[in-house]
Formats: sequence, C-alpha cells, structure tokens
Amino acid sequence: MENNKVEYLINDMNIKDKLRLAICMSQSKWSGFIYNTKENYEKHDAMLKEIDEEYKTTLINFAKYKLVMFAMAKLMEMETTEQNKVALYLYNTIKQDELL
Repeated sequence: MENNKVEYLINDMNIKDKLRLAICMSQSKWSGFIYNTKENYEKHDAMLKEIDEEYKTTLINFAKYKLVMFAMAKLMEMETTEQNKVALYLYNTIKQDELL
C-alpha cells in the first residue's frame, strides 16, 4: 500500500527529481537494496550532471527538494522488499524518461 503512494509521487516528479531520488536511495545506508548501489549511483549521478548545471557545479543540499525528502521518508517506513520494488519502479521510469 505504501509503495503505491510513493509510485504516484514518483510519477509526479520531473526527471531531475527522479534522478535526485535515485541518488539519495543509492547513497542511503539504512536501506537493504539488492541492486548494485555504486553502479546505480554513478549512472544517475552522470545523468543528472548532464541535465542540471547546478548539480554539476555546486554541492547540493537534497533537503531543499521537498518531494525527494518526502519520498525518502516514505521509503524509510517500508520493509526491504517494498523498498526494492519502489527502487525498481523508479529505475524503470528513469529509463522510460531517458528514451523520450
């Protein structure tokens, strides 16, 4: 149920916020993601640097992105299996946005 709420939130995000969320998820130590987080971090970091000049040139405080922090808070409430489902959903939506 909680993962549906986060999926709706992800659908409302623009590509920059989706990439920011993916980076936050990859850097998080509290989660039990089964995906290669270093590889995913590097991929999403490079993609965000290509489309966001601010991210490329300055140290970003992710706390100023309210949607990203809200999604992270919801993810923290979930079990590991639900977290992984949301992560997979997020990665797939990023791939779809990339193709458009």
